[in-house]
Amino acid sequence: MKKFFQISALFVVLFLTANTANAQKFGYINSAAVLAELPEVQQMRSNLESLQKQLQKKGQQMMTDYQTKQQEALAKQQNGTLAPVEEKQVMEDLQKKEQEILKFEQEMQQKLGTKEQELLSPILEKVNTAIQDVAKADGYQFIFDTSSGVLLYADEAQDVTAKVKAKL
Repeated sequence: MKKFFQISALFVVLFLTANTANAQKFGYINSAAVLAELPEVQQMRSNLESLQKQLQKKGQQMMTDYQTKQQEALAKQQNGTLAPVEEKQVMEDLQKKEQEILKFEQEMQQKLGTKEQELLSPILEKVNTAIQDVAKADGYQFIFDTSSGVLLYADEAQDVTAKVKAKL
């Protein structure tokens, strides 16, 4: 009976050792909170706001010019000093101006998006490198982002893609 307890105890110890050796270590991060505190992100936002103000100022000037021409055309039309041929030309010019304004607004959004990507890319690389360094140093197999629900780091040894492909 004593031998049975010794063997049972040995199995329990081996089982617990095997479980702790194979235990996976998970971690999580709130990347939104990390990014919000980085001075580089605050500088990026300042740069983007400055660019946005410049573009909005230009867009506002275009709108002011459009409205002025529209009011002038209405005044001439009401006074009867606008000939039909001239009226047609003025309407075409106003439509062109309107199209230019719409095109500028689209380009403005595109420029802002491109600039944001350009400024944010090195910051995200820096954060990603820090996440990988922490994961490797502390033995994490997986790190998740709570703000987006995305897997940010995975130990390559945990990849089962080849096994799944072989099974298929």
